Amino acid sequence: MTVIVRDFRAADAEGFAHIRRLALPFMLSTPESVAYDVAHAHPDAHFQPLVAEEDGELLGTAQVGLAYDSPQPGQAYLNVYVHPDREGRGAGSLLVRTAEERLAALGATKLFSFVTDEPANRAFAEKRGYRASRSAHFLRLDLAHGTLPPLQEPPAGVELRTAADFADDPRPLFDLDAETLLDEPSDIGHEFTDFEAWLRETWHHPLLSHELTSVAVVDGRPAAFSAARTDGGTRYGTVMTGTARAHRGRGLAKLAKNDSLHRARATGFTEAFTGNDSGNGPMLAINKWFGYEICATEVHHVRELA
Repeated sequence: MTVIVRDFRAADAEGFAHIRRLALPFMLSTPESVAYDVAHAHPDAHFQPLVAEEDGELLGTAQVGLAYDSPQPGQAYLNVYVHPDREGRGAGSLLVRTAEERLAALGATKLFSFVTDEPANRAFAEKRGYRASRSAHFLRLDLAHGTLPPLQEPPAGVELRTAADFADDPRPLFDLDAETLLDEPSDIGHEFTDFEAWLRETWHHPLLSHELTSVAVVDGRPAAFSAARTDGGTRYGTVMTGTARAHRGRGLAKLAKNDSLHRARATGFTEAFTGNDSGNGPMLAINKWFGYEICATEVHHVRELA
C-alpha cells in the first residue's frame, strides 16, 4: 500500500469536503462549494487542490495557490488537512512537499499555511521550516439554546436590508466589501479591484446566503454589513462583518450582525460560527457580546523560499 498525491478530480469533491469538515468542523464546506471553488478560481491564483490517497481512499487534502489579489508579489498559500483517523501514514508530508514544489515553480517566494493550534501540528510545521506568525480564533454560538441580544431599531436615517435587495446591482456591496477588507488584520494583504472576480468568487458562491446577509444602509448606500454563509443544513456562519470608514463608531456592524443572527435562528439554523484574528479586539468584543465562545485556534505559519 503506497500513499500518492495527485490533482483534485471532480469525483473527489465529496471526500475533499468530508476531510475538511473532520479537520475543521467550524468551517462550512460542502461538495458543491468545493467543486465551485475549483471551477471558478481566478486563473492568476493557479489554484491547485491536491489529494493524498492510498488504494483509492482519500487520506488528506491541500488547498494550494497564489495570493493573486495581494499587492505584494510572490506570496502563496498551502493549507493541508489529513483525515484524523489516517494520520501517521505520510500523507501530510507528501502533500506539503508536492505543494511546495508546485508553488516554487510558479515563482512563489513566501509560503503561508494555517495550522491548528495543537502541539503535534505546530511541530509538524516547524520541522519543515515554517515559523509561527499571527493567530486566529474560531468561535461558536448555540443558536438553538443561547440567548441573543434583543433586536434593535435602526437609528434615524439607517435602514436594514438584505443582500437580496441588491440582486440587480451588487456593485455597492462590492465597494463596501473592498473597503472593509483593507482593514482586515492579516499576514497577506488583499485588495478587491476586480468586480467580475468578486462576483464569481463571493457573490455567486453557493454557500453565500443573500437572504441572511444583512446590510445597514445610509442615504441609499450600504454602510455596514454582515455576510452570511450556510451549508444547506443547520449550520450558519458569518464570514465578514464590517463598516465603511465614514460610518464607524455608530454600532452599525453590530446592528447588521444581530439582525442576521435573529433571522438565521428564526429560519431554523442551530449553530453559528465565525472567525476572528486574535488581535482584532473590537470584533472579538462584539462577538462576545453576542455570546460566541472560542472553540479552536489556528496559527498562521510562514516559510521563506530561497
